[in-house]
Amino acid sequence: MVIEYDVPVRMDDGVVLRADVYRPAREGRFPVLLTHGPYGKNLPFQVGYRHQWRIMVQNFPEVAEGSTCRYQNWEVPDPEKWVPEGYVCVRVDSRGAGRSPGVLDIFSPREMQDMYACIEWAAAQPWSNGKVGLSGISYYAINQWLVAGMQPPHLVAMCAWEGAADSYRDWHRHGGILSTFTDSWYRGQVHPLQHGYGARGYVDPVTGLLVAGPETLPDDELARNRTDPFQEARRRELLDDWYQVRSADWSRVTVPFLSAGNWGGHGLHLRGNVEAFVQAASAEKWLEIHGLEHWTHYYTNYGLELQKRFFDYYLKGERNGWDREARVLLNVRHVDGFEFRREGEWPLARTRWTRLYLNAASGTLDSEPPARQGLREYEAMRGGVTFRTAPFQEETEITGPLAAKLFVSSTTRDADLFLVVQLFDPEGREVTFQGALDPRGPIAQGWLRASHRKLDPERSTPYRPYHTHDELQPLSPHEVYEVDVEIWPTSIVVPPGYTLTLTIQGHDFERPDQVAGVGPWRAFRGSGPFLHNDPWDRRPELYGGRVRVYTGGPTPSSLLVPVVPRD
Repeated sequence: MVIEYDVPVRMDDGVVLRADVYRPAREGRFPVLLTHGPYGKNLPFQVGYRHQWRIMVQNFPEVAEGSTCRYQNWEVPDPEKWVPEGYVCVRVDSRGAGRSPGVLDIFSPREMQDMYACIEWAAAQPWSNGKVGLSGISYYAINQWLVAGMQPPHLVAMCAWEGAADSYRDWHRHGGILSTFTDSWYRGQVHPLQHGYGARGYVDPVTGLLVAGPETLPDDELARNRTDPFQEARRRELLDDWYQVRSADWSRVTVPFLSAGNWGGHGLHLRGNVEAFVQAASAEKWLEIHGLEHWTHYYTNYGLELQKRFFDYYLKGERNGWDREARVLLNVRHVDGFEFRREGEWPLARTRWTRLYLNAASGTLDSEPPARQGLREYEAMRGGVTFRTAPFQEETEITGPLAAKLFVSSTTRDADLFLVVQLFDPEGREVTFQGALDPRGPIAQGWLRASHRKLDPERSTPYRPYHTHDELQPLSPHEVYEVDVEIWPTSIVVPPGYTLTLTIQGHDFERPDQVAGVGPWRAFRGSGPFLHNDPWDRRPELYGGRVRVYTGGPTPSSLLVPVVPRD
């Protein structure tokens, strides 16, 4: 394998980005897998993300097999797994990050122009066959959706692994409520890799290079050289151009792609992948959904085999049958593992959409609405109400998107609704699942700020309400309003005797006890880092009232569940 470090890639405004190129040590022209992002092309996975690396290799030793892992980086392909197969791996430090100078402005039009230029640069190199693929996790998936909309001529295929696509709905403002994830992530994971962090930061143990160098800049200059995406989102409650230019334009995403989501990715790592498959204009697209930590299956033999079949077909022209692969590949969750299954569409055509009605008198979820109206009340900032099914009589699969139709009132002029779906065994113990980050995730979550209840009738479906987020509709205190809440997709095969619950509350889902976090997050309590606790965005005078949930009679609040026949 030939490695070239800090290869210059000049942008149209004169800024020179730096790329590392890993290519076969033989003559020829090869397809390219390119990544472009802020996580430091010279930062080894096991140096920058030790805990995550340890978890993955302990559970899946195959990840480290056939590789020295010296060149393995966070959320991008391991060149030692790809170059021997006849690929070139190109890693570019995005503008203002790692060893590339400039202003760091994540997912901005300028950053996407740079990525477009890098794709076309890679296609023109003497070692390239002119076919460029994009592949990566999270950040390195999100930017794929954006640059694909620019339609670079030499972008042939892409694998977007757990990547948000709608900057507003998937990431910054769930249901209109500000997520503080951006602040903790940006400060903890991106700031230390900003170009100019230099000698204060990581050193590549392979090359001795400063990962965020070569220069070391003072703090005030670093601050001037980066934007603050959290503050931008904080002052923009409604959907505007800032969010739009950082979101996918599905009408222009026509390149073939493999979109891989995570059942436990509520808050970032699921909705965009599903929306891509449903909405993108591409005629050649596949959806895969798995479980476990959000980085794991990208590197396991399972994930690697999928990626290689896909890219071999499009970038090498191998007739390996990928074109006949089922368009939807699901790892259906059971309480004790996963069941791999091929499907033809999403949502599944044979879904029996089942409406469960909330019953305030009994606290249950029933197949029929109560005849009489009832209500449950809670204090928004620290309370909630829970409704439970009867024990399931037979094994029942629930796979697909969920939605709740609620009738609510508040003593204040707004209310934030946090919905949580959980599974319990016959003894009343909760069954949790490894989430994308949090090891004790619930089955599903959804969010809505009541003043954002306005729907887009053309894009909404009963199972996926689509809110416009283009105007505020304040509540009149004590008046009852009908609201539809999107709950992100899930999959679970419920055994006999188990029960499901729906909790509606006015604050983040957090358990009383905490477990150790990963990365910049010291602890998790059920929702990982995807919290909504900014004091201004959640000021009590607006969101701290007493909320009533009405059921039955003229206010038949309900939960729509995707039951899939187990034929």
